[in-house]
Amino acid sequence: MGDGMIRYVTEIDLQEYKDVENIAFYQVAANLGSGLCMESERSLRIHICTDHNDVNFLLEFLHHLVESKDHYRNVTNLLFHGIEWQPEGIQLLCSYLGPGSNVKQLEFQKNMFSTKSAIALVPLSEMLQTNNTLNAVVFNDCRIGATGATLLSSALANNRSVEEFQVWEDSIGSKGAEELSKMIEVNYMLKLLIILDNSSIAAAPLMSAVLARNRRVEVHIWGHSRDTRGGMNSCKIVEFLPATGNMRIYNNINSTGLQRVACALAWNTTVTTLDMTGVPLKSKWTKELRGVLDRNRSLKAIKLTRCCLRDKAVVYIAAGLFKNKYLESLILDGNRFGGVGLEHLLCPLSTFSPIQTQANSTLKVLSFGGERTNIGRYGVAAILQLLETNQSLIELAICDDASLRSNDVVNIFTTLQRNATLRILSFRGCKGVDGEAVLQTIMNTLQVNPWIEEIDLHETPLHVAGKTGQIYEKLGQNGSLVLPNDLLDLPLSVPTCCRVVLCGQDLAGKSTLCSSMNQSINSMKVPRVDVMKTLKTPVEQMPFTEENKMNSIFDGNTKLTMCNLGGHEGSFALHDFMFVVHGGPSVFMIVSSLVGKPATKYPKSVGEIEWELIYWLRFLISSYRRRVSHSFRPCVTVVLTHYDKVSHLPEGLQPIATVVQRLREDFHSHAEIYPTVFAVDSRSLVSVSKLTHHLRMTTKTIIQQSAQVYEVCNDLIKILHDWRLRNNKAVIRWAEFCEICQLNVPALRLRSRRDNVEKVNTRRRAVAKSLHTLGEIVFFEELGLLVMNCEWFCRDVLSQLVTLKLIKIESSGGFVRKEELEKILQEKLHNQVTRSNWRTGASLQASDIINILLELELCYEQDPGNPRTLLLLPAILEENKGGTEKWQLTIPECRFVGRRLECEDIHMLLTSDFFPRLQVRLHNKIMCLGQQEAVYNLEKNLIYTVINGVHVQVELGMKLGSSIDVLACSGKNVTDMVRLLHKFVIPAILNLSPNMTFKESILRPDCVKHLIPRRFRATQQLPLKKLKQILLSLPAESIYDYQHTWSAVESNKRLILRSGSDHARDLLSDDDFHEVLHRRYYDLQYLATELAVTPDNLQQPEIIPEADVVDPSILGIAKGVEMVLQRLKIIEQGIRDLKEEIASLRYYEYHLVTELHRKMDYIMNYSIQLEDRKVPQMFYLVSLDNRSKKLVTRILPGMRSLRVHMLCEFRREMHVVEDQVGCDMIQVDNQAVQSLLPYMSKFMKLLTFALKIGAHFIVGMGEMIPDLSREVVHLMDSSAMYGAATSAASLGALGAAAMYGRTRNSGASDMGEDMKAARQWLLDFLRGQGILSGMDIAQRFGLWRVMYRDDGHIAWVCRKHIAARGEELFELPL
Repeated sequence: MGDGMIRYVTEIDLQEYKDVENIAFYQVAANLGSGLCMESERSLRIHICTDHNDVNFLLEFLHHLVESKDHYRNVTNLLFHGIEWQPEGIQLLCSYLGPGSNVKQLEFQKNMFSTKSAIALVPLSEMLQTNNTLNAVVFNDCRIGATGATLLSSALANNRSVEEFQVWEDSIGSKGAEELSKMIEVNYMLKLLIILDNSSIAAAPLMSAVLARNRRVEVHIWGHSRDTRGGMNSCKIVEFLPATGNMRIYNNINSTGLQRVACALAWNTTVTTLDMTGVPLKSKWTKELRGVLDRNRSLKAIKLTRCCLRDKAVVYIAAGLFKNKYLESLILDGNRFGGVGLEHLLCPLSTFSPIQTQANSTLKVLSFGGERTNIGRYGVAAILQLLETNQSLIELAICDDASLRSNDVVNIFTTLQRNATLRILSFRGCKGVDGEAVLQTIMNTLQVNPWIEEIDLHETPLHVAGKTGQIYEKLGQNGSLVLPNDLLDLPLSVPTCCRVVLCGQDLAGKSTLCSSMNQSINSMKVPRVDVMKTLKTPVEQMPFTEENKMNSIFDGNTKLTMCNLGGHEGSFALHDFMFVVHGGPSVFMIVSSLVGKPATKYPKSVGEIEWELIYWLRFLISSYRRRVSHSFRPCVTVVLTHYDKVSHLPEGLQPIATVVQRLREDFHSHAEIYPTVFAVDSRSLVSVSKLTHHLRMTTKTIIQQSAQVYEVCNDLIKILHDWRLRNNKAVIRWAEFCEICQLNVPALRLRSRRDNVEKVNTRRRAVAKSLHTLGEIVFFEELGLLVMNCEWFCRDVLSQLVTLKLIKIESSGGFVRKEELEKILQEKLHNQVTRSNWRTGASLQASDIINILLELELCYEQDPGNPRTLLLLPAILEENKGGTEKWQLTIPECRFVGRRLECEDIHMLLTSDFFPRLQVRLHNKIMCLGQQEAVYNLEKNLIYTVINGVHVQVELGMKLGSSIDVLACSGKNVTDMVRLLHKFVIPAILNLSPNMTFKESILRPDCVKHLIPRRFRATQQLPLKKLKQILLSLPAESIYDYQHTWSAVESNKRLILRSGSDHARDLLSDDDFHEVLHRRYYDLQYLATELAVTPDNLQQPEIIPEADVVDPSILGIAKGVEMVLQRLKIIEQGIRDLKEEIASLRYYEYHLVTELHRKMDYIMNYSIQLEDRKVPQMFYLVSLDNRSKKLVTRILPGMRSLRVHMLCEFRREMHVVEDQVGCDMIQVDNQAVQSLLPYMSKFMKLLTFALKIGAHFIVGMGEMIPDLSREVVHLMDSSAMYGAATSAASLGALGAAAMYGRTRNSGASDMGEDMKAARQWLLDFLRGQGILSGMDIAQRFGLWRVMYRDDGHIAWVCRKHIAARGEELFELPL
């Protein structure tokens, strides 16, 4: 090396060294001499010494560098080793490193900056302030001290290029460290900081500055510590890697420094993992850590292994976990805290009440334990609570513990069966994991909990004994694929449960009756001696248990759930909720007290009891029909309580029994009422024993008749009952139900972590819905909520809504702030839970109640998602007490319309929840219209709204009634208002009860105008269907001017509204009026088809000579009906208003009626030469059922209670003969059917239809005419006769008869044979009745045989016509 070394600077060839990148200066001994040489292609090594001429080679080369800077532009690294710097050398170095330098790294190793370091480093410091190319500055064993550190810190504070700063083997001291920390606070370019100081005091200031200012600086701070031999070794104190966010503190930082670092972590965002393993910590430091956990949002993991933490220190950590929402891993193993500290630690991770939310839900990994840790019984209890309630922890480790016993480990694994979140569990080194009990418990847990992925049992006695193999094998099975099974391949069986619903008013003794029946059934299971003792014990003195409180009775394997349905009027609206679940086996008991109040002995009147029975029967039928098939009748038993107080009355219970029997007959098609009425003393077991026996037998019968359910439902009924007894909870979440299924029902269990969870959940949902149908639970699928005790939910939860009226709550028209309502409900719910048991409804929140109300349409949310939104809550509405109501519309020409919708079935009513739901649904419908300044005002049982300019008021009918009044007021015409009501209001009413049918009535307009109270409108309504029937029965000329007369309204002899009348055209809308006219038009049209009217008939109505008559068939007498139909179409097209339409009907009706008379006269005189009219031709049959006469239009074998009558046959004035005796038929045989059926089908249908289109035509038969639209269907297949454009209602009966006639093209011989067979039957029948002469006919039928003087035709007429028309006829001998 010496041979190639250049000794003088003047010998340097600049071209040779232009690519040098690294220059290293080494101080050597004087005997070696100065010089330079190339170490590598790009590295230059320079030896520095002072020669005998006192020439400093360093200065010469630095001069050379400065002078030839342009030739050394590639130099990036400078290294000075062992150099003793003089001020001139520092100046030259700074000059070279000034502007134009490309040096990136400057390193000083064991340099001496003269005795006065401050003076020597000042130029270097000034250079660093301005230099913008240096990236790294390193001082290794240069003894810069605190002063040097201060100067360099001030320089780096302004430098924006240096990214690495290292100080090795130095002693910058506390002052130097503080100055460096100040530099870090303002220098954001530094990327690497390495300090190796003689003292560890420098670590805390530097690290706290990095953390406080969130600098992404890689920090390595080293110090010195004594080894075991007394020597000094370097050791790392702290390390921070911003790339990973890991910060590790090793040791040798005093407590004050540690607290300072902890304080800096509070607002830090760069550290994600804090590892302080092996650092002894005091409670003061953990107190600071509490603040870090409160505020820090980036710290994800903390490891405090073997930190000598005691209970007090852990309490501070636990306090921080309450507010922390970001920490995911906490390792505390190897410390010295005990059960008290562990109890505090696990508190924020557990819940102690279902209404409480888990304070910390982000921590996923937790580890504790150690040889010096004493968990104790408090700690074990805390662990069990954690595993039972925690919903976030994924990994739990208890390491090297010697305090846990085998029994504690068994309890831990048993509790783990209900935990679905924990995946990894470690008991490494725990001495308590030993014994067969522990092994069996672990296997049982893995059988029902497939979510556990890993269990670490290494170094435990169980592992040492080699017994953990089957555990790991089962873990592997839980992670393997399973064979798929069918979605709902669950076996079916008969249900084993039945609901017993007790309906009745308040204080009727229902609760006492439930308890007595419970005791009575239970007494059958105990020995006879005990039974006798029980029967003598009053119910009030019997012990009260949780099982009694649940009102569930087990009769063998059958569970009877007693539901108390009743209370004060305010809670009636909640009764319908009980029927949300109905559909399964149910028995209903109507419980009525025989006395007014239990404290009195005054009996109720029979009328009061009857009213109660009728109300509850109507309520049960209405509610049941809404969800159960109409073919199924509810089974009802009547029970009368407090019989002991009225047993002395002489009349007894016979009047009530008579009432019940009458109700059985009245409701026989709707409900199955048990004939025996049970009168009991609810307190006496002897008194209720017969009722109990009846209940047991009835439930068995009903269960056998019920539809089959999933067999697993029967298992769950018992499982859920026992679970409620253990946990005393009435409301659970879906996750809890899934947990119950996982633990107890193999068919609904997840068999592996890789099992299809969605399919299993589909099974569970299907079973939950089946239990919902059975009435065992109420399942709100969308809310994920299951109500286990429906009665408790109605009685103690929903009933709180009724009491909201008593609270001064800020509401407007039924609207209330959601947050305010939630606050009130939460407070009332908390008070309710406190009074009973905090676990009963602990899973229920105020928001759940509101969501349930929204789902049941008892509430409406105006702005979903907004906590301050308004809620429409009809439950808080009150009746208007301001006096008489008035319309809010005042215009000169105002029209009024009223419609009443009433249940067509008198055995049903509108339940109390109907109108609140209508208020909500109608609000939703109207608000969706987007009207500006929309009006929607509510009161109890009243809605007032404005729809498209029409003021509408909807009122609930009478109290507990079955009608709704819809009133409208507007300047528009009646048609527009009726159309609007049928578009918005009436469909909303009908859709709420799709299984109920309503009849529509017209309210008197004056009642609507003056808003007459509802109680006075009973006589001021007219059924719409009845009005249309009246108009259809009128002649055409009377339809337009028909007026309906209204009676006066009076109250206590005070006239409220005078009598009056309204035209039908003003009561009906144009649509309804045109419907009436079109029905008449179509009736006439098909009558014309039936009679085959020709154009000549319309123009020349004179009598056609007998020689020119056509085929006498009823359905084909003449040809040429095409011209008539064409004329009818022209008339229909020309209709412009009602009067024109009515005029055309009158013209058409006149000719059709005339032609009808002519045809009927001809039929009566057909074959007069063959028969001398010995008997009348026009006979008809009537039915005598139900004390009324109904015209018979179809005849069947076996018919009874029939009577033969005959018409007066005077031409064009046929009529029913008053007070006609007639002849009774004992029974219709097959021969009579064969003879009369053609006559009935061809002649009587024509006659009946003539009566339908004009009852004035044949006087006296109108009240006997049935609804032929249904009767004719039985005589012919009408479904194939008409096109889709024509309905059966518009065609009427004649249309069916006409089409039937077209299918048979028979001639006159058919008519002759039909009439001959009918006449022969009539002759035979009269002979059989002993009617052999004309005198006998006159006595029985009031008809005499006469002959017309003009044409010689014979007819049988009544005495009135003989007296009035004697000049037109003369009598013939009888």
